[in-house]
Amino acid sequence: MSTRATVLAELAELVLAAKRAHPLRVAVDGCSAAGKTTLAGELAAVLAVRTTREIIHVGLDYFKLAVEKRTAYPQATPESYYLDSWDNDAIRDRLLIPLGPQGSRHYVSAVMDLPARNPITAEVLTASEDAILLADGVFLQRPELNPFWDLRIYVDVSFGEVLRRGIARDQRWMNSAAEAEHRYRTKYIPGEKRYVAEVRPREHADIVVSNEDPAAPVLTVRA
Repeated sequence: MSTRATVLAELAELVLAAKRAHPLRVAVDGCSAAGKTTLAGELAAVLAVRTTREIIHVGLDYFKLAVEKRTAYPQATPESYYLDSWDNDAIRDRLLIPLGPQGSRHYVSAVMDLPARNPITAEVLTASEDAILLADGVFLQRPELNPFWDLRIYVDVSFGEVLRRGIARDQRWMNSAAEAEHRYRTKYIPGEKRYVAEVRPREHADIVVSNEDPAAPVLTVRA
């Protein structure tokens, strides 16, 4: 059985082997509570030991649309969550394209605070030519973003585990476990099931990390 340290080491080698003539743009995709942010942070730490290249870790929850601008669908619905919560234009134009072919390498790491109530005037940063971007978030292989990734990692867990972890993690800010369960059952999980059905991210990712047991994840590398 794979240990987490072994999988992280293998992931780091796969990332380092993916050469580009511009900063490497790595998507760490997956459903809510799959462990994307934790995995990306741990992978960044392993990479920092193994290479002198600049490692940039960005959480794409800082690229959400302002809550008051989410008007296409009722906000409690799966459609609002899936189709109207993230500022994909900003992710593309202010982060991914600048780090891609012929890009300026000038990027920002955030546009909104986490409650998505207040814009952030983020410093414009300049990535080194061989930097590695690890960007974690949901819905990263949607058509609006998919062409701009150089490597796609999908962190895979069952929806039962999404529900269990989501309730445990989010009940405090959602005021109760019952409210958290309601939101996951009626909004987040239905939206993510639609993404999985339409985009098939598990099948199209370059690397899949089965993270049902975080202590012993399983790595699958696509040909």
